[in-house]
Amino acid sequence: MAISRDLEKAREAFRQQDTEASIAAHHTPAQESHQDSTGQYIKSAVYGGLDGIVTTFAVVAGVAGAQLRPGIVLILGLANLIADGLSMAIGDYLSTKSEQEYHRQERQREQWEVEHYPEGEKREMVELYVAKGMSEEDARTVVEIFARHPKTWVDVMMIEELGIFGTEESPLKNAVVTFLSFALFGFVPILAYVLVLLVPGLKFNTFAVASGATAVTLFVLGALKVKITGRNWLLSGLEVLLVGGVAAGAAYAIGALLGGLA
Repeated sequence: MAISRDLEKAREAFRQQDTEASIAAHHTPAQESHQDSTGQYIKSAVYGGLDGIVTTFAVVAGVAGAQLRPGIVLILGLANLIADGLSMAIGDYLSTKSEQEYHRQERQREQWEVEHYPEGEKREMVELYVAKGMSEEDARTVVEIFARHPKTWVDVMMIEELGIFGTEESPLKNAVVTFLSFALFGFVPILAYVLVLLVPGLKFNTFAVASGATAVTLFVLGALKVKITGRNWLLSGLEVLLVGGVAAGAAYAIGALLGGLA
């Protein structure tokens, strides 16, 4: 049975605190399932991109602070893109895979307990609901209803008892999205240096251009984060811009301080 609610419209109604829009959203059939294949990977794309651009620009800022040759920016920047990007992708793959394996193992255990000792599972659920403020009579009624639907019962127990939410994300796709996003956005800070190297006669302040391009991209990525957090896009963009600026400033200062060692 399809859920008769447009989730995106419901979220927007909440952000606007619009009761009428919320009512309309709850009477509008969703165009897509709540867990569409694209939305599952937004988090990996946004955070992979943020990590890529911040770490790469920190490298650029450190080299600029030390007043080293532009070629060193490309060497260190590209090395960071590949090595750190692969590290993040592998980490994302392993963490998603481990989370799914843990979820699968715990679900099998809960199913086994429901089949072999349902009375104990009922008692646990009653205690949980009573602790949440429900009367014992109401809690027993709710649990008895769930007990008639074993799959739903296990679903609820996974969340209520263990606090485990299932995920249908593909570990491999997560890793690929993370790496591509890291590489794409991480390339922004070194793009100006690449252009100067490849285009004869092209001259401009590479660090200033890299800083401007990075600042704009950081703000855009921060604004896109509202897809995950639901916060105000302007505040989110400014927050990410500030964090990136602090990281770059620290790297530049260290480069300037230790530049004499190079």
